Amino acid sequence: MAQQYPSRLLERSVQEFSKLPGIGRKTALRLVLHLLRQSTEDVEHFTEALTTMKHEVKFCKVCHNISDEDVCPICRDPRRDETVVCVVENIQDVMAIENTQQFHGLYHVLGGIISPMDGIGPADLEIESLVKRVGEGDVKEVILALNPTMEGDTTNFYIFRKLAPFNVKVSVIARGISVGNELEYTDEVTLGRSILNRTPFDGK
Repeated sequence: MAQQYPSRLLERSVQEFSKLPGIGRKTALRLVLHLLRQSTEDVEHFTEALTTMKHEVKFCKVCHNISDEDVCPICRDPRRDETVVCVVENIQDVMAIENTQQFHGLYHVLGGIISPMDGIGPADLEIESLVKRVGEGDVKEVILALNPTMEGDTTNFYIFRKLAPFNVKVSVIARGISVGNELEYTDEVTLGRSILNRTPFDGK
């Protein structure tokens, strides 16, 4: 039996919140009711922050990380080692690795991984821009830090083949991370060690 709402406006707000990942209708209702209890000013600040983010947030033209400017703070930082590029699936992985404070190179965010079941192919990802970065000659090592899943391994192999013509070292993070686990949920110590103990990728 569908839940009855005392207000169509309330129901519409619940429907919108329930579109968020991991948010069911019960949780959405709690969030909406919480907002109703807040002051109009607080709710306006909340909605303004979301609207401003949507309109003004950018993607770094170098690494495709989220940024307030055309080039993100990591790519602009002169203290970073620009000869080492860590390839990750998404922005959450950049944040997870940064929290370890063990990596001091640059990043390249693919925006996903190759997954034929989901209709995601190499052309849907930022792989060609990675090849272009490597082709410019400044990158000496590419670290493949994708999730240890079948799709992640497929993407690793595809990138390895694309980078084969270049004089660049390709390595993969150590398998201290359990197969199937996601980088963003791995503890910082384990993730940090997996980067420091990275091994050459042999394409197998």
